Amino acid sequence: MAGRHVTGMARDALWNKLAAGPGPRDEARLPGHATATLLTIVICQFMIGLDATVVNIALPKIRAALHFTPTSLAWVVSAYILAFGGLLLLGGRTGDILGRRRMFMSGLSLFAVASLFGGLATSVTWLLSARVAQGVGAAFAAPSALALVTANFREGKERDRALAVVTGSYAASLIVGLIAGGMITAWASWRWVMFINVPITIALLVLAPLFISEAERHRARFDLTGALLSIGVMTALVYGFLQAASSGWHGAVTIAMFPAAAVLLAALIVAETRAEQPIIPLRLLRHRGRSASYLNLLILTGPMAAMNFFVTQLLQNVLGFSPLTAGLAFLPMGVALMAAGGLSMQLLRRTGHRPIVIAGIVLVGGGLFWLSRFSVSSTYASGILVPSVIMGLGVGSSFTAVNEMILSGVSGRDSGAASSLLEAMQWLGSVLGLSILVTVFGAASRHAASHLPPGLNAPGTTRYVLVHGMSVGFTGAIGFTGLALAVTLLGIRRPAAAGNAAAGEPGTTAAAESGADSGLPAHLSSGQPADSVGPRWHHRRAVAGGVAALWRAIGISPARRSSTP
Repeated sequence: MAGRHVTGMARDALWNKLAAGPGPRDEARLPGHATATLLTIVICQFMIGLDATVVNIALPKIRAALHFTPTSLAWVVSAYILAFGGLLLLGGRTGDILGRRRMFMSGLSLFAVASLFGGLATSVTWLLSARVAQGVGAAFAAPSALALVTANFREGKERDRALAVVTGSYAASLIVGLIAGGMITAWASWRWVMFINVPITIALLVLAPLFISEAERHRARFDLTGALLSIGVMTALVYGFLQAASSGWHGAVTIAMFPAAAVLLAALIVAETRAEQPIIPLRLLRHRGRSASYLNLLILTGPMAAMNFFVTQLLQNVLGFSPLTAGLAFLPMGVALMAAGGLSMQLLRRTGHRPIVIAGIVLVGGGLFWLSRFSVSSTYASGILVPSVIMGLGVGSSFTAVNEMILSGVSGRDSGAASSLLEAMQWLGSVLGLSILVTVFGAASRHAASHLPPGLNAPGTTRYVLVHGMSVGFTGAIGFTGLALAVTLLGIRRPAAAGNAAAGEPGTTAAAESGADSGLPAHLSSGQPADSVGPRWHHRRAVAGGVAALWRAIGISPARRSSTP
């Protein structure tokens, strides 16, 4: 017993040293350079988003070089997604406790080493191990990078502009990755898909201490139970959706993953209501607008992922574009996305979030409807260029407004957790939406193959089946935008109802962050430390906050307690 006590004291001492508050060396060595600070964060987010798509176009050459089977080749992408998605929540919360710049640089270091290791791969196992390590590094770097925006830019127009640029750059990187993948595949070895990350990461590791100040760290015991459960939940969900996309929804593994995720999620919620420093603070979900915005990210990223997947195949297999030309065909969409993001952030202070999110969703739905009319006689200009630009405008505006609503008004102690949950919703939404829409595509393709029009030759049959399946897939994606529109109308208040010119419901007042509208007793929503009212009240406050979040999610406002007898 004595030995165990000494070990526990040593562990606590080490943890307290790691989580100690920031000292002078934690400030940027060259403070006051906002542009350089933002550029460093943007490049990190851009690189991580780029890595998610740049590998896709290089897959045929990777298969030939390392002798992948058709089944195992999918794991070049899936291994990265699984590791990244599984550890995102842990990565964000670790940054809150140990320091966001510290975790940002640690994640980037691992990402660089893994990229170098992957570029040198000579076997299937070697490359897949490197992809897992890349995902782990990205899971710690990405949420910390986003949280560092709140620490290095003052709330208001300065932070709004920074968030718009970071959000737009990450979304655009998913498109630019297709272009870069085509260029690398056409002009160099597939290994440069990995090697390209190394010099970029080294530059970031040099720039970060110069221009990025460390955020305040919050001393607390690490929520080990929540960490393990969050990894289990995210891994089960991501793996289940990946299996559904590749093998269908009826496989034994796919079916088993979702009940397992539900059980783990229930255990996670219980654990988080009791934890002193939870991995997912339930207070983040007390605001209806923020909860609706998280849900919108989950819904809207699916059509975006499906659009990239389907249009890439249409360009190459129907219109006959080369990989490089197919990548460049996405460039107008990327430009529209960046432009819409910047304009939306300027309008937020005037119109509030709700009109911009609604307009963005309508544009995304309109672009998907246009794509669903694609036929074997369509051209790039008439069938893809215009609707992809419309979708770029919609995604840029809606994602910018949704991300700003999620991160505005979040306290310093929770910004890492809020950022990691934001990233997690995007990744879960991508794999969920793609798995559903690929299933729709497969069913529609089989139906088209059994009901062919007369007179088609073999190439014409292939194009007809592909186009018909994707047309139905795009039609199914419109349903996602309808669901997102309903969530927005029910969950995000009008500017007048929010009672704030900025319409930033989650960030309107400090009282909102401390739970003033949570339906809790006054002494528990006053923002005073939980320890001052005892652990029993701390537990009741967490449970009541979770119940209040659930009430808001279904549109019921919890009754306030009267302040008078």
